[in-house]
Amino acid sequence: MSDAHILELAKAAGLARDWTNASGQPKQVATDDLRAILEALGFPCTGETQCRDSTARLAELNSPHTIPLLLTGTVGRALRLGPLTALAGREFRIELDDGARIDGRFPADMSAGTELPVIEHFGYHRLLAGDVDITLAIAPPHCFGVTDAIAASAAATDDPRLWGLGVQLYSLRRSGDGGIGDFTGLSELARSAARHGAAALAISPVHAMFSADVHRFSPYGPSSRLFLNALHIDPASVLGPDAMQAALAALGGDAVSRMARLEQEELIAWPEAATLRLALLRKLYAQFRIGGDQSDFDSFRREGGGALHDHARFEALHAWRLAQGEDAYWQNWPEGLRNPRAADVEKFARQHADDIGFHEFLQWQAARGLQGAQKAARAAGMPIGLIADLAVGADNGGSQAWSRQTEIINGLSVGAPPDLLNTRGQSWGLGAFSPHAMKAKGFGAYIEMLRATFAYAGGARIDHVLGLGRLWLVPQHASSEHGAYLQYPMQDLLRLIALESWLHRAIVIGEDLGTVPAGFDMQLAQAGLLGIRVLMFQRDGERFLRPDEWPRHAIATTTTHDLPTIAGWWQGRDIDWRVKLDLLEPGQTEGEARHMRARERSALWRAMSETGFAHGDAPPTHAGTASLDAAIGFMSATPSPLAMLPVEDALGLSEQPNLPGTIETHPNWRRRLPQTVDVLLDDPAAAGRLAIMNRSRSATEKS
Repeated sequence: MSDAHILELAKAAGLARDWTNASGQPKQVATDDLRAILEALGFPCTGETQCRDSTARLAELNSPHTIPLLLTGTVGRALRLGPLTALAGREFRIELDDGARIDGRFPADMSAGTELPVIEHFGYHRLLAGDVDITLAIAPPHCFGVTDAIAASAAATDDPRLWGLGVQLYSLRRSGDGGIGDFTGLSELARSAARHGAAALAISPVHAMFSADVHRFSPYGPSSRLFLNALHIDPASVLGPDAMQAALAALGGDAVSRMARLEQEELIAWPEAATLRLALLRKLYAQFRIGGDQSDFDSFRREGGGALHDHARFEALHAWRLAQGEDAYWQNWPEGLRNPRAADVEKFARQHADDIGFHEFLQWQAARGLQGAQKAARAAGMPIGLIADLAVGADNGGSQAWSRQTEIINGLSVGAPPDLLNTRGQSWGLGAFSPHAMKAKGFGAYIEMLRATFAYAGGARIDHVLGLGRLWLVPQHASSEHGAYLQYPMQDLLRLIALESWLHRAIVIGEDLGTVPAGFDMQLAQAGLLGIRVLMFQRDGERFLRPDEWPRHAIATTTTHDLPTIAGWWQGRDIDWRVKLDLLEPGQTEGEARHMRARERSALWRAMSETGFAHGDAPPTHAGTASLDAAIGFMSATPSPLAMLPVEDALGLSEQPNLPGTIETHPNWRRRLPQTVDVLLDDPAAAGRLAIMNRSRSATEKS
């Protein structure tokens, strides 16, 4: 087919040929790359027949005459229907979710569309007209916000400027944790943070991983974003400490000594610690089956429904395939196992009912643990409590991609084009929702995921929130340069997020770092979705912005898990790693990188001195405590409604949790905190930095 045909089809599918890189340079996607992406999207165009068929299907999907399954709207604003001529002259009724009803009749001439009656309260309502049944998702004008959380809190305060801690859950230490941070440790940290004045505790993603493949542990590469990571279950919380000790003893061998050794490791030994924890949980499941109270578990299974059962079946199938020495990637399974509804899958489920029950049991225990941590946070006085983290995608070979095949694109990976931080671009191996399937199926899988994210939290951080408007998608096994931006129905997604945030009374934060389209931050602000502003990026040229120059529509933070800590940045520890691993910007020498950092340190110290947060000469690179304390005060004095301090900065640590662009060469997602949660924040230096947060936030309000 001609390039013109390919470009026409790409445009209809929402693919952009032209885009602008992080340096402001215009770029174009090659026609062959567009063809490969269209093929993966389900719109092949190799020959004339294929191209004609794909064009016709896209035309029908995009047609204003197609009756949708779901429409989004806003409270108090007229919702306009397109030219749905099939509805012309029909009587209709709108059934509101509170039982009220609105009756009406569509005009005889629908060629120009029409407006529905204004709906005055948010919720999921139904528009019925004969055999037509359309869900009306009517959202508040903005997301549930920090001031709303304060007003709804039993510990209401007049201070609208809150602060919180951020923590990598796996990094927590406590006696008896077996080498992996768990929900019991999270509960303890939440209570401790609340005592120090924190209103929120943001955590790393706790999505379900692959329990049969303990070598996968990146929290941003999950099997499913609908369920939870069973490795964060505290075994002692299942049936009590005595039962846990009995189960540990029943494992025999050196299980007791291994568990004690793993607790003391500086880095998490994921394969060993995960294998031991899962073996221990299976012993506890066997005990539970014999004498445990089944009623709560049975209720959980009923509420989880088909989605829970699908996830448990995937976990059992995945483990079985690995045990047989077969390919565990579900797209390479025998055809009878690739479809969750297939007879072979049903037969497997009957034959392996105990294994499937075990994985449902794990989800029940994980949900109890996370819910308990949120209850602990709120009971301790946090107006927000836990802030969950929603990863940008789930592994293409995982549970969510297997069970939601009609909604998740097969053959494309979410990634990012080359930018200033990641000069080689990124392809993360994660599946993305199809925007075409979203509309065609009434956004059901997306709403399901939002509800799973908000279920046990007072807030959610949406990773790579730019994906609400567009995602950089890369053909599997191709480099990121061969990707393209795919457009998403941003306004629909923003309304659904706002609606679910109010239904769950949870704030929403969007990670909007990277190559951000012009005006995108204001779109988020208008929707009440808070962006993220990081200290190191808040500059005008080489000048660091004063605290009062930071925006009010974003949270403020010193750093993120993908960036150096303040101490590490001051020391140049990130430069050490980039030199060692050949990750400097193209053409940049080590000397140039260190010279640039020296200028940046001087500029930051000058900004902090001019605003009264730093005094005297800048400390040397090896002694940056004074710079850290000043940076915390500087950041938290901004007018942001919520200031977040990563626990690594509260403790003055120099190593960052993750170094983008690395896998085996840097200990990503493995670092453990140096002290146990019961004393972590009471350390004088850490407590002093939290006191700075309290003073600075209070001073911001008074100013």
